[in-house]
Amino acid sequence: MAKKIEKTNAARLLDRAKIAYDLVPYTVDEDNLAATHVAEELGEDIATVFKTLVLKGDRTGYFVCVVPGDHEVDLKAAARVSGNKKADLIPMKELLPTTGYIRGGCSPIGMRKPFPTFIHSTCRDHTRIYISAGIRGLQIAIAPDDLISYTRATVADISTKMG
Repeated sequence: MAKKIEKTNAARLLDRAKIAYDLVPYTVDEDNLAATHVAEELGEDIATVFKTLVLKGDRTGYFVCVVPGDHEVDLKAAARVSGNKKADLIPMKELLPTTGYIRGGCSPIGMRKPFPTFIHSTCRDHTRIYISAGIRGLQIAIAPDDLISYTRATVADISTKMG
């Protein structure tokens, strides 16, 4: 019998907003929390598996960047689109108190407070993208435009491909 997937806060928020999505479980490797591992576990193209990163700008404070799993945030571009002169990823120890989420389980949906959110423009190249459901081992498959409208995100070129 299939194990029942417990709904996360992010999933309940999407239910409340009447937004279609699927919860997709995967096997967690505590030693490899990289998006590439998640994509392999899901059997999906890495370009469709987006990671959620939290940054802090020198003018606006915290903001969120959602980028493809094989990309890294372009700090200059992220600072520019968010109205900052410079921005940096927040230290890992600030992630849980700031967002309510842990590394490898940070969702752009349902953070402790709503932060300005920026999603990389390639999200629109796909009918569905994967984002964390708010815990390790569970992804949300969602239409990019639904995620953009729910998080009130700005679509921008905020990352560069790694490698």
